[in-house]
Amino acid sequence: MVIKSMKFLAVCLLGMTALGNANAGETARQVVDKFQAELIDVMKNGKKLAYAGRYERLNSAVANSHDLAKIARIVVGKEWEKLNADQQQKLTDVFSRLSVASYAHNFKDYAGESFAVDTEEQTARGGVVVHSHLSIPDEKDVKFDYMLKEKGDSWRIINIIANGVSDLALKRSEYTTILQREGFDVLIAKINEKIDNYSKL
Repeated sequence: MVIKSMKFLAVCLLGMTALGNANAGETARQVVDKFQAELIDVMKNGKKLAYAGRYERLNSAVANSHDLAKIARIVVGKEWEKLNADQQQKLTDVFSRLSVASYAHNFKDYAGESFAVDTEEQTARGGVVVHSHLSIPDEKDVKFDYMLKEKGDSWRIINIIANGVSDLALKRSEYTTILQREGFDVLIAKINEKIDNYSKL
């Protein structure tokens, strides 16, 4: 079942090719609601859409809900400043494709799952955390904490914590280590390999 890989959600946070704009005036909760509704709809039509169709649908959904340029900077930490402008853009783009690919792979079929928003709260630094859960028939609910910050006149997701596991923390440790030890080209190659694997599985 698709959601047995919900620990994957961490991976799903990272990226998309063209960063779109969420609808102006939407609250943080509305951004999360719309994104989750799109995920469920893609799951319901997953087999008919196939991987390419799911990727196309989710490309827009992720673009309109995530601030992936910011996420790319956060994930590599101080290493970001060591990259030139072309490398920064290339890294943002490949993170973007990885994010959409991981969603397209993991949200591919439907077995009665449903999302529900529980609560939301303001953070000390002006952000919002939307607490949600995914109900899975005959399994324990998966808890999600969506961390959002304002970007222009919209709210964007900058991190998703699934059952207490933060994607940004996991990826920052992994990707900065690769950059420091093996270099930029190796990191890009490894991310591209993951994208290729998602399209084949």
